[in-house]
Amino acid sequence: MKALLALAYRMEIISVRVGQVAAWAGIAMMAVILSDVILRRWFVIGSTQLQELEWHLHGILFLFCLGFAYARGEHVRIELFRDHWSDRTKAMIEFLGGLFILLPFAFAIIKFGFDYTSLSWAYSERSATGTGLGARWLIKGAMVVGFVLLVLPVLSGMIRSAVWLVTGDIAARRTMDAILSDDSNTA
Repeated sequence: MKALLALAYRMEIISVRVGQVAAWAGIAMMAVILSDVILRRWFVIGSTQLQELEWHLHGILFLFCLGFAYARGEHVRIELFRDHWSDRTKAMIEFLGGLFILLPFAFAIIKFGFDYTSLSWAYSERSATGTGLGARWLIKGAMVVGFVLLVLPVLSGMIRSAVWLVTGDIAARRTMDAILSDDSNTA
């Protein structure tokens, strides 16, 4: 079971580290938005490329931080019901929700997103506007990468839930926040 928990940790830490780096896209996005506003307002210079870059950075921020948010337990839950459930019920729903809802959805997005990205690459797709950004496949590929980064902590959470349900091992219930703040962790 310790090997499974170590695997769960390794899968989760990938999404967490990528999410921590990708969060800096928020700063870049603010700088681009600020530049765009200043150029438009005071210099009457509009830039389609800046506007598209804003959307691309927003997409990267959202997609690459999905797994990070899930690993930290910051994803949407229905707390009205969840607060009244036992730990065993919560673990069961975490496992079954991942298995029957989240993973099938994520795998569908990955599969169709890969096809979507491949077509964009094959046709050298560019922005619909003549002055927009090129290489549209990059942002479409970010969708695939983002959902792969979501699948990792979902699988990790399922492993942790299964281990806890089978063994009752309290270490399996530790959140990623607890793991990251624990300097003595050697998993």
